[in-house]
Amino acid sequence: MTFNTIKQSIYALYLTNSFGFKLKRVSNSLEKKALRTKYSEVQLKALNIKVKVLNREKIPEDGQYLVICNHRGIIDPPVLEVALKNTNIFGVWVSKKELYNSPFFGLFVRNAGSILLDREKSQMSGFFSDTKKAVKEGSSIFIFPEGTRNKTEESLIEFKEGFRIIALKNRLPILPVYIRSNTNKALGSALENKNLKQTLEIEFGGLIDYKERGNIQTIYKKMFAI
Repeated sequence: MTFNTIKQSIYALYLTNSFGFKLKRVSNSLEKKALRTKYSEVQLKALNIKVKVLNREKIPEDGQYLVICNHRGIIDPPVLEVALKNTNIFGVWVSKKELYNSPFFGLFVRNAGSILLDREKSQMSGFFSDTKKAVKEGSSIFIFPEGTRNKTEESLIEFKEGFRIIALKNRLPILPVYIRSNTNKALGSALENKNLKQTLEIEFGGLIDYKERGNIQTIYKKMFAI
């Protein structure tokens, strides 16, 4: 472990918990969005990482959506938050139980706007009730349909079916997003070399109707030429 890795880890811990406390004190969704965006910008700046948005014209200015995005690294949420900075779209993140209980991310995740997904539970009714409540309150839903980080050399791993149920139950149009850069490798490079400057590319696709009968992953791959 390099000195820069240790330094960045300590700073990230401070930053995440500092913003976690700030988020705890606000309830307005746009205030939360502003804090989440600021956190994301500061975190990425510390890593010398910039975000380049492709197909910016396809990003809606407002509205409610099921935002689906591929997932390779832990900096994916900040990358997406920065990409959506100049919109009024606020989404709650579908977060696994491990993040809720994490001493590193727990405070931030619990207060930033998220819905707990506990895969150990046999019944998912509580989870779907939480998504319905969030949508009723005006939020979008942000989810990684692969269900976990893709640690393979493949561009995508198999999408889980749960995200389609969320779209159908809440009549949410699906907003597909693809992070073209390998964020896990980018993070590793940033930790190895503090002077390295990197730009990550994130691309937005056209809206998919929640009633779409085709295979969403197939549509997603065609849309982004994967």
